Amino acid sequence: MHICEHIKARGTTFSFEFFPPRTPEASDSLFDAIADLTSLKPSFVSVTYGAGGSTRELTRALVVRIKRETSLDPVPHLTCVGHTEQEIREILERYAEAGVGNVMALRGDRPKDGDAEGTFKHAGEMVALIKRLNARGAHHGTGDSRGLGIGVAGYPEGHPETPNRLMEMERLKAKVDAGADFIVTQLFFDNRDFYDFRDRCDLAGIRVPILAGVMPITSLDGMKRMAELALGARYPAPLVRALNRTGGAGEGVRRVGVHWATEQCRDLLDHQVTGIHFYTLNRSTATREIYTTLGVADSNMLANSSGGR
Repeated sequence: MHICEHIKARGTTFSFEFFPPRTPEASDSLFDAIADLTSLKPSFVSVTYGAGGSTRELTRALVVRIKRETSLDPVPHLTCVGHTEQEIREILERYAEAGVGNVMALRGDRPKDGDAEGTFKHAGEMVALIKRLNARGAHHGTGDSRGLGIGVAGYPEGHPETPNRLMEMERLKAKVDAGADFIVTQLFFDNRDFYDFRDRCDLAGIRVPILAGVMPITSLDGMKRMAELALGARYPAPLVRALNRTGGAGEGVRRVGVHWATEQCRDLLDHQVTGIHFYTLNRSTATREIYTTLGVADSNMLANSSGGR
């Protein structure tokens, strides 16, 4: 099912992101987390992709396994860095054959150990390719006559490689004009950044659904790592102040992080967000606690209580 169909059916979507396991032990642990979150009835789950496609086979295997062994709707990430057009075509065909209905089309991070340029330099070029293949009926194995749904990334805090916010909007609109169906934002910790981003998208004529990326902080080390991976995420002073009050104690940091993310979600719902995408770090506890604090048992209840957008 296309993500836009999920939005039409639910009004507000709730989704989770996982990254591919690197060992059999990690795979078992991940599937425990996935099984634990299945009862929350997410609209979809996404699976990330390593720099330059370094985990592409692990991503594909996990996506296919989720599709075959669970009731979840998987959305794989696909990056154009380090891939030829033919490789991208082959990956897309395998997903379509497995019945996968959507893909996140991303440029991707370049590997630290060298240059890995591929056929396409920008995600918009890959979006255009997918759209052309859809038009030719190449992806109708998805079960949808329109082929693959296409998601792209948005950056509420700005993309560090973009010199200014006007150019950032131009590049995002180019991806949407090329055929993107929805936007999933990078994580953020100040909702005002998201609301400003949403307003600027509207002013730029970007009319596709925008899903907000939220990540509960569960440790200081994880917070530092995500700041690097998330292209320099900003931590608001009130959040840093609350974390400082914990003295770095693990459980205290986790409680502050979950509380902050819960308040973000409550406020986003009050402002009619189209969807919330949880960056789970392959764990289920924090996300489940957010649902509990919001007073709901699953995503359907959460969507019904939000009013949608």
